[in-house]
Amino acid sequence: MLSDMNDLPEGLSTSEEVSLDELQLSQRNHGMQLEGLRYDVTPAGMHYLLIHFDVPEADEASWRLAIGGLVRTPLEITMANLRARPSVSMPVTMECAGNGRARLAPRPISQPWLTEAIGTAEWTGTPLRGLLEEAGIGDEAVELVFRGADHGMQGDVEQDYERSLSIGDAMREEVLLAYEMNGAPLPPQHGFPLRLVVPGWYGMTSVKWLTSITAVAEPFKGYQQVAYRSRQRPEDEGEPVTRMSPRSLLVPPGFPDFMTRRRFVDVGDHILRGRAWSGWGPIDRVEVSTDGGDTWEDAALGEPASPFAWTPFDFVWKATQPGEFELCCRATDSEGTTQPLDQPWNLHGFSNNMVQRVPVEVRAPA
Repeated sequence: MLSDMNDLPEGLSTSEEVSLDELQLSQRNHGMQLEGLRYDVTPAGMHYLLIHFDVPEADEASWRLAIGGLVRTPLEITMANLRARPSVSMPVTMECAGNGRARLAPRPISQPWLTEAIGTAEWTGTPLRGLLEEAGIGDEAVELVFRGADHGMQGDVEQDYERSLSIGDAMREEVLLAYEMNGAPLPPQHGFPLRLVVPGWYGMTSVKWLTSITAVAEPFKGYQQVAYRSRQRPEDEGEPVTRMSPRSLLVPPGFPDFMTRRRFVDVGDHILRGRAWSGWGPIDRVEVSTDGGDTWEDAALGEPASPFAWTPFDFVWKATQPGEFELCCRATDSEGTTQPLDQPWNLHGFSNNMVQRVPVEVRAPA
């Protein structure tokens, strides 16, 4: 938390009101309705969406992917060539790095996510590693820069959207050049005709509308690479934002109030279901609390659809008395990291994974 709330850096607000600029962003982008947690694979229209600039105009027949820079054999690849290569279909959970930032105080001014910037799609494509081996990465190369066709202005910098990965991270066998989502061609808003998919990492890494891959000898310092760092102050160098922190979410039980989304259930037994995930390894444990986090009990874990997809869980809640309750869940991954009850603050609101809180009114039988 900032020590002096009266002298906030630009881009922060103590107000709970969303600005017109933020409202405009939230109309262009959207989270997944939490009832979508019922599905192993999120329907494409429910999957969360964040577009930094505009959806580019794209024609698959003329699209080319260039692989160049410090490579022995520069490549220019058509979509027909990519589709002819060995393919993989893999369910992958993807989350926005800013998921949950709207609950921080002071609040970072940006896309005002609550908890819904999440989704699990089945991505189909060809492993990136095969193309990199064909191009032959030079010994002096340290990173690969991935460029998208989306172009715009951010932080007073005109730019194409670009991100980089180390050679080692890019060569992981699960990293895909994807051209299908849930068995159909990529929707325009999800990167048609080609995108990068980096399982386990926050969504900003999976560059959409991919046009080029360039091997470089120095760490990339483009805008989107530098912006995604966890900082306490603008002048801090910060830590890179990479893999997804452990998180779990409940399918909201019962039915909601229209405005507040407060839930209503009747006295009785209720099966609480949800999903948990982490970019650092498998989910080892999910706990559920029905009293706002004072006491916890273990949920039963199911099997994820792939090593990079969310883990289902369920818990039987015996709601024996009417009253007001707050449901919570928290995940622990194989590294031993557990979701916090309170979110450590950072300047841009990245990697937020504090526990979800679901207010519920239990009603007496009619």
